[in-house]
Amino acid sequence: MQADVLSRIREGKLWDFPGGIHPPEMKKQSNQKPIRSLHLPKFFYVPVLQHSGTAGEVIVQQGDLVLKGQALTKGGNYRQLPVHSPTSGKVVAIQPHVSSHPSGLPELTIVIETDGEDKWIERQPIDDFLSLTSGQIIQKVYQAGIAGLGGAVFPTSHKLHVADKRCKLLIINGAECEPYITCDDRLMQDYADEMIEGVRILRYVLRPEEVVIAIEDNKPKAIQAVEKALKGANDISVRVIPTKYPSGASDQLVQVLTGLEIPQGKRTIEMGIMMHNVGTAFAVKRAVMDDEPLIERVVTLTGDKIRNKGNVWARLGTPILHLLEQVDYQADERFPVFLGGPMMGFILPSLQSPITKTANCIIAPDHFEYAPPEPERNCIRCSSCSDACPVGLLPQQLYWFARAEDHDKSKEYHLDACIECGVCAYVCPSYIPLIQYFRQEKAKIQEVDQKAKQAEEAKIRFEAREARLNKEKEARTARIQQAAEKRREEVANSQGEDPVKAALERLKAKKAETATPVQTKANGEPDNSELMAQRKARRLAKQVEVSPLPDSRDITSLESVPLPQAGEGNDPRKAAVAAALARAKAKKEAQQAAVSDENVAKAEVAEDPRKAAVAAAIARAKAKKEVQQVAVSDENVVKTEVAEDPRKAAVAAAIARAKAKKEAQK
Repeated sequence: MQADVLSRIREGKLWDFPGGIHPPEMKKQSNQKPIRSLHLPKFFYVPVLQHSGTAGEVIVQQGDLVLKGQALTKGGNYRQLPVHSPTSGKVVAIQPHVSSHPSGLPELTIVIETDGEDKWIERQPIDDFLSLTSGQIIQKVYQAGIAGLGGAVFPTSHKLHVADKRCKLLIINGAECEPYITCDDRLMQDYADEMIEGVRILRYVLRPEEVVIAIEDNKPKAIQAVEKALKGANDISVRVIPTKYPSGASDQLVQVLTGLEIPQGKRTIEMGIMMHNVGTAFAVKRAVMDDEPLIERVVTLTGDKIRNKGNVWARLGTPILHLLEQVDYQADERFPVFLGGPMMGFILPSLQSPITKTANCIIAPDHFEYAPPEPERNCIRCSSCSDACPVGLLPQQLYWFARAEDHDKSKEYHLDACIECGVCAYVCPSYIPLIQYFRQEKAKIQEVDQKAKQAEEAKIRFEAREARLNKEKEARTARIQQAAEKRREEVANSQGEDPVKAALERLKAKKAETATPVQTKANGEPDNSELMAQRKARRLAKQVEVSPLPDSRDITSLESVPLPQAGEGNDPRKAAVAAALARAKAKKEAQQAAVSDENVAKAEVAEDPRKAAVAAAIARAKAKKEVQQVAVSDENVVKTEVAEDPRKAAVAAAIARAKAKKEAQK
């Protein structure tokens, strides 16, 4: 395939790609004047992410003083490009700021207040890039933060790194097919020598066999300037291609120069082809030879609402409104301002958004150039979009799939191959904004794929965890089995019995010895009379403890019941009744004594109050002593009975617990 590419490019023949359009050209509005510089703004707003990749780590803080060209972020690989300070000044904030994106969503931005000195960091320019190795040049390109300035903003250092001697054909893209944009045109006219030097640096790193600069035939002055800068050199050739939109797209330009179509899902480097924009080549020269990072780029300012049209050097981070104010922009709320060309650009959500590495053109149209979008109508299946599609897709089918959110069908019909050139929407007679539908569908598919990827990763983690747990379980089981085998071997070797089994047998025998034999009646049924008597005694004792004190009649009747003596009988119920009678009798006597003492005290109180207090104290002491004597008597009786019968021990313990609980409640 690579040999075929070289043979075709050496033929000098040009091919064509299917579809495409020829929109009205408006380049003469802005390509008649050289590139100029404008005054710097008071504040710069530098987004930390300005390329296709991931943002680097911010290495400055609020309040830091920075110099022009100083790195503000750093990355860990070629996909994390650093950004640099566009001037000298002070970092006043690191915060979200409106982005130069159709959504206008805020992005992390470093705000720098200029000091007016515009002082550079220390630089080390060189005279000859041949004194550097390819690796050193790639590192310089990376440290300069250079990304593709043709629109894709893919990290240039990464492209150079992955090429790895596979590049056979190097194409420098100067087609610039958008009808309003002229930044590459003016760059080739005004800085052809530096651009050619950048091409030679790329050639030195990639070592291709052929180098071609492709320029559309509507840029005669640029073609003349580049050929003059080459000075008859045969290491780089210029190919003038027909003007046709979108001939500046990567795959379409390859097809024009070689007649080969890039297969679906493949990159040009897989066919031995590497492509860079003319602006990228110029930035490479500045980075390698002059030791200048990418802090500015050429931006086209055009449209009938701008009086002083042309191309300017715009520092990255400059508010777009600041640029427009310096070129006599006539603000009109009826007409939007576009970032990019009319085919692939978008309406700016805010003029406070900054210039970034992706910004190549700002269009401020009037009513002759811009009309409000027509109402969307139904698709009439005219196939105009399919005929004009330069990729050979079926936009009308993709439109239906996008509306139905049929992601599988969208993938089947290769929605991912759409380059979003806008040709289909341009030719649609029903004014259907096809590109908007396609972009939304791509975003939804990306979201679904991301969730599916996360689910698959979670599944892999779960399966790995299960495998690990099963492995650990098997290892534990194996260890247990090995220990059991080892024990059995030890038993077998010692000619003895199993120690575990012997211990179990001893435990079983001990339980059999200590177990109480079950008594049976004459008919063979279990005799539980003794156990029932114990339970009844405990219940009766508890009832006596919690029952209210009997009145005088009950106590008098109970006094006639003889109290059992110690060692007399073995009935625990009698012991409980005797104890209850003794307590009741003692309490009654205490109450009577208290009443008598109270009467005496009342009689004496009239004579002497001190005698009343003494009498009351004596009465309380006497009552307390009698209660203690009764309790001691009951305790002796119970202890005597317990010594004779173990069953009474249980009754006594129950009575003691009930008594202790009652006293605790008091």
